[in-house]
Amino acid sequence: MDMSGVSARAPHIFPGWLVVLAAYFGAMVGFGSLLVFTFGIFLKPLTGAFGWSRESVSAAFGFAALTVAVCSPPLGHLLDRFGPRRVILPCMAVFGTAFASLGFLTARLAHLYAIFILLGVVGNGTTQMGYSRAVSTWFDRHRGLALALLLAGVGTGAMVFPPVAQALISGHGWRAAYFVLGSLVLLLGIPLTAAFVRERPRERTTTNAALAGATVSQGLRSPAFWILIATLFVSSVSMNGSITHLSPLLTDRGVPAANAALAASMLGFASFCGRLITGFLLDRFFGPRVGFCVCALSAGGILLLARAGSSVPGIVAAVLIGLGVGAEAAFTPYLLTRYFGLRAFSTLYGFTWTAYAIAGAIGPVWMGKAFDATGSYVSLLTFLSVTTLGAAGLLLLLPKYPRAWSAGL
Repeated sequence: MDMSGVSARAPHIFPGWLVVLAAYFGAMVGFGSLLVFTFGIFLKPLTGAFGWSRESVSAAFGFAALTVAVCSPPLGHLLDRFGPRRVILPCMAVFGTAFASLGFLTARLAHLYAIFILLGVVGNGTTQMGYSRAVSTWFDRHRGLALALLLAGVGTGAMVFPPVAQALISGHGWRAAYFVLGSLVLLLGIPLTAAFVRERPRERTTTNAALAGATVSQGLRSPAFWILIATLFVSSVSMNGSITHLSPLLTDRGVPAANAALAASMLGFASFCGRLITGFLLDRFFGPRVGFCVCALSAGGILLLARAGSSVPGIVAAVLIGLGVGAEAAFTPYLLTRYFGLRAFSTLYGFTWTAYAIAGAIGPVWMGKAFDATGSYVSLLTFLSVTTLGAAGLLLLLPKYPRAWSAGL
């Protein structure tokens, strides 16, 4: 653990851990947790209330994902230039207000799409992309663990929010559920971010190399960067498609809605565990090999989901997929700092999110279209399991970390 600035006579909490704690709760109520992991819970209530098809509702997620894809690099540039807090706070305010406003949704699909586009514009300012730079500046040798703890916030939200959303919908209706969940963003994420999230002051940094690294153009010319992009793109199609249709898929096969919500919650729990386990392993083993092993498990989970006909295999499949989701979220920012340093970290991270989000838009819509056309998810999920395994294999092509920016980290 980094202990610079801690007095031997008067021990106190290392400030970096307070940044991690605030980032944990901020990411927990951000776009990558609240919207992504509750979308499937709201899918059937929305189709039932307005008579929309699953493909039409899934398209809203696609619009949000595509907007994230377009806006992530500019947001990353703003994070590198102005610092995390000045970007995260306005994004969090807009995100929470817009999410709550879904409680006023009308029967016009354009209304749904407009809100989801707005959520996509500010979305990545509320996720781990927004917080990772601040966390990374405080930690060197234990950066993998620190980032994993930040990302565990997303896993916690993914574990908690599906059953909470289901309970709110069952007890008070889907409109009230949107009001309550959107309010949590404003009441929890904003105060903690304002109080604690900041980069480590330069004068307290032990070495100038800590913020050195590749420029944006150097990163974009690197084969390692494009290998990472390809991995994210392929796996995102599969994982996001599976996550957003998990609940309707299981309930279609006779699984009670409460058990389907439990499966989504277990996916979130596995994602939480996957982040922590991967962060622990990244500080001890070569990152691409760690990523391959956990993402291969996710491929097995997608294959199992294709054939799951009851609660138990559905939950097991969700757990395996969740481990891969957690691993991917953990190793992406970690590998970026190892291969490219911190100089243009957020901007390069933004480009990886562009690839991830475009693929994330394809997956749910593709799944919805497959169901509307055939009444089944089996064939597509089987195909996606194979492509996910291939994506995991791409990580093994990554080279050793360059010494210029990983020495001492």
